[in-house]
Amino acid sequence: MIGTTEIIVIAVAALVLFGATALPKFARSLGQAKKEFQKGIKEGAASETEDEPEKETPKASSGRGKKPKRKKQSPKQSRKS
Repeated sequence: MIGTTEIIVIAVAALVLFGATALPKFARSLGQAKKEFQKGIKEGAASETEDEPEKETPKASSGRGKKPKRKKQSPKQSRKS
């Protein structure tokens, strides 16, 4: 894990490399990018649910998902077909 001293060293190095005026601009642009990304995710999820047609829910049956039983044909009925 990164400790407190490592974070301080990284912050000082960034301040020296980029300057005091560039760091707030950079942080602001990162925040705006994060907001736009989250907004895009929400819009994508909303449009995805609008695009999907609503599926008809099957009527509840007492069989609890079992297929209905077919009546067995007698030998006479099967010969006629």
